[in-house]
This record gives sequence, structure tokens and C-alpha cells, in this order.
Amino acid sequence: MAFVIGRRCKDVSESGALDVIAGYTLLNDLSARDYQFMTPQWLPGKVFDGSAPCGPALVTPDEAGPHDGIEISLTLNGETMQSASTSDLIHGVPALVAYLSKLMTLEPGDIVSTGTPAGVGSVRQPHVWLKPGDVCVVESRTLGRLETRLV
Repeated sequence: MAFVIGRRCKDVSESGALDVIAGYTLLNDLSARDYQFMTPQWLPGKVFDGSAPCGPALVTPDEAGPHDGIEISLTLNGETMQSASTSDLIHGVPALVAYLSKLMTLEPGDIVSTGTPAGVGSVRQPHVWLKPGDVCVVESRTLGRLETRLV
């Protein structure tokens, strides 16, 4: 799940953080693990073309429901791999906004990915690696359905 900043802000308090959010959307945090595991930094595995599809829409906060109650799931070729809620986040949405806005000025349209729920393929035994032809579906009752076909 990701949230989108709605207005320019800096040094936002946690209590005021939800006021700067334009809405929520789904984001598939795809990773090229071969590149990610080449260094201790995760960035190389997450910056390739097509690496973070998002959508299908920007859902306003009132339509999305409570920021700490958004349910999401991911299926791979029809099999549920991840199922979680934003209540499971280590750092909730207000804390993320407050922290990031201390590091940088947040601008309207900035997209913040909140993280990956338990169940990623690289930590499963046996490992589950994505391959051409696989279909990943990220879904939420309030945010919609994002389907990604790997090529």
C-alpha cells in the first residue's frame, strides 16, 4: 500500500500528518532479487523500469477508511502469498509522514510505499522467484485491484 502527499509540507507532526495525505493506492513493490542481493543496499533491485506498478486509482482518505485498517493481499498465479493490514505496519502512516517530512520537504504527488507484508518469496522455504508469465494481483476491498503480468 502507498499513500500520496496532497500538499507541500515540512516538519509535520504525527497529529497533523493525516491532513497532508491526498489518498491511498496499491503499489506492487517488485524486486529483482539478483540485483538486490549483489550489494548490502536494496536499491539496485528496486529501480528497474516497471519495478513499482501502482493503481488502479487514488482513493481519498474518507473512501479508503481508517489509515490503520486497510486490508491488502497479494496472490501469485492465484495462490495467496501475502495478506495483511496497515495495522501491521512497524511505523504507521502518521509516523512515516512525520519522519519523512523532517528529512525532506514533501511535495504534492509524492508517493510513499509503506513496506512489504510477511510472505515474500525470497524468505520462503523453498524460495519463490518470479518468472516471465507470472501474474501478481494486489487487492484491497477499499483500494481496488492491481494486476501485474511479468514479461
